[in-house]
Amino acid sequence: MGIGDKISNKSEDLGGKAKEAAGSATGDKDLEAEGKGDQTSAAFKDGAEKVKDAASNIKDKLTGK
Repeated sequence: MGIGDKISNKSEDLGGKAKEAAGSATGDKDLEAEGKGDQTSAAFKDGAEKVKDAASNIKDKLTGK
């Protein structure tokens, strides 16, 4: 996974946590839910990047690169 992807995913996760906290503090359930959704999206993207990295590592080992 590229460093840019890691930064983007972490940024989305932290933004989601901030939205969730703000929504919880103000009683705004929509904002809170949006924050949770952002965190889920970031986790999904991070997982997909890890799968791509693992597949690339396996390919490299099989081809001797």
